Amino acid sequence: MWTKPWTLKEGFLLGGGLIIAGLMLQWSVGPVVWDAFAWPVNAIVLACFMLLIASIYALRKRVYAFRFAASCQAALPALCYAVALTIVMGLTRQTTGGSGLSNMLAFWPFVLIYAYLALILGLVALRRLLHLQRLSRDLPFLLNHLGLFIALTTATLGNADMQRLKMVAMVGQPEWRAADQQGNIHELPLAIELKRFIMEEYADGSPRRFASDIQILTQQGGNMLATVDVNKPVEAAGWKIYQYGYDTRLGAMSPTSIFELVSDPWLPAVYVGIFMMLAGAVCMMMLRRGEK
Repeated sequence: MWTKPWTLKEGFLLGGGLIIAGLMLQWSVGPVVWDAFAWPVNAIVLACFMLLIASIYALRKRVYAFRFAASCQAALPALCYAVALTIVMGLTRQTTGGSGLSNMLAFWPFVLIYAYLALILGLVALRRLLHLQRLSRDLPFLLNHLGLFIALTTATLGNADMQRLKMVAMVGQPEWRAADQQGNIHELPLAIELKRFIMEEYADGSPRRFASDIQILTQQGGNMLATVDVNKPVEAAGWKIYQYGYDTRLGAMSPTSIFELVSDPWLPAVYVGIFMMLAGAVCMMMLRRGEK
């Protein structure tokens, strides 16, 4: 063991070591506090992570462990651990503010494994980018790996900047304040005035559809009339506005609507990564058809 060249065994041991280190961090300092990574800290962390990848790649010929990190023997065990932890997350009820397996996004072993996987992806993508030989072969590989790297890093670090708020708006009264899950009040760069609450009912009186006609005012002087329906949000000033609820006691006569407002400024970067992976898959299929 640990005799060069390292194999899958060493790869699984490295991944297992990260999980043990994560458990020790979980027990000693508690879960990952993502709020501490809000802008501009997450941008600084991303820049440092990119610099780390470049440094490891530059020193790969001097340090064998750095060279091993960009190999299949390191990538496959990391992927196995990531898949296993993701399955655990899917089988375990996740709660905001929970600890351990009930809040996997703040569980240190989960975070460290995915950071390790992102590191491997970054190294592999950088190596292929600097040694392009045949574009028709290398482009799909680069799009897939670089796209996954972008999606992983931006979705993780951008989580600290995502806001999910609830607003209660009344007919004829513009509202610009909303509350987070802890009950803290936030002033928004937009105001929402409820013009009319809409409810359509089945024959038995149960709600079939409910929506709201609203007017949105922004700090830049924007003025927009829109209808917010369930699963059909309206976007304004960087926020998505969802129909969430209403005064159930009054039903169709409700003078209030409850909206959920979501801001996720890093989401476009995540979409870029996803579209790159899709483009890589399409390129791969086209190349295979061309070879036939």
